[in-house]
Amino acid sequence: MTDSDFETRLKRLAGLILRSRKLVGFTGAGISTESGLPDFRGPEGLWTRRDKGQPVDTSTRDWSKSEPNSGHRAITELQNLGKLKFLISQNIDNLHLKSGIRPELLAELHGNLTKLRCHKCQFVMDNFGDRMKCPQCGGNMKSSVVDFGDSLPEKDLALAVRHSQDCDLFIVVGSSLVVTPAADMPRLALERGAILVIINQGETPLDDYAELLFAEKIGNVLPPAVDLFKSLMNSPES
Repeated sequence: MTDSDFETRLKRLAGLILRSRKLVGFTGAGISTESGLPDFRGPEGLWTRRDKGQPVDTSTRDWSKSEPNSGHRAITELQNLGKLKFLISQNIDNLHLKSGIRPELLAELHGNLTKLRCHKCQFVMDNFGDRMKCPQCGGNMKSSVVDFGDSLPEKDLALAVRHSQDCDLFIVVGSSLVVTPAADMPRLALERGAILVIINQGETPLDDYAELLFAEKIGNVLPPAVDLFKSLMNSPES
């Protein structure tokens, strides 16, 4: 695609953000690659390389040292400008909270490496490295990270479903949309008439239903789109 086509799509995205009243974001591992963390289904993702028979980096990473990148910060800026209604994430890296996303606006469907969850009452608290009893009900506190085969946290899933069904603009950022039930959220949004935008380096099952598609790096899309939105918001004609 040409540079002019990219600029046109950026302007369209900024316009969609401007007109939106209930914007919901949805992030996957792809948003954190620019923070040095691996994704799974991107061009150089762990599962992509495995499927091609290429070497896979399985070294242990200290995710706690990773910092939010420009993509995370752009989403936080939308929140601070009053434009982000809710954010749904498949990520466990804590980078959205580090970037300043308010906890009440975030559903972490697969948990968070820095949090413990009570498996009895679902209370969540910071992980201090000690085995603790739940201060709410006395149940066992365990890692909040969802393992394969485990159910998603009920509260987060319910919030994700509600906001997906109630939004007017649903922006997917860095997800291949193949891991369910998390990947069902954009489908719920589409069924209720929301506009879908996908920013992902790789195809997704919902590409044909998206109003806008971006295969460019997230850091080259979200920050300039937010800057364009702010220009439109401050324009006398808006």
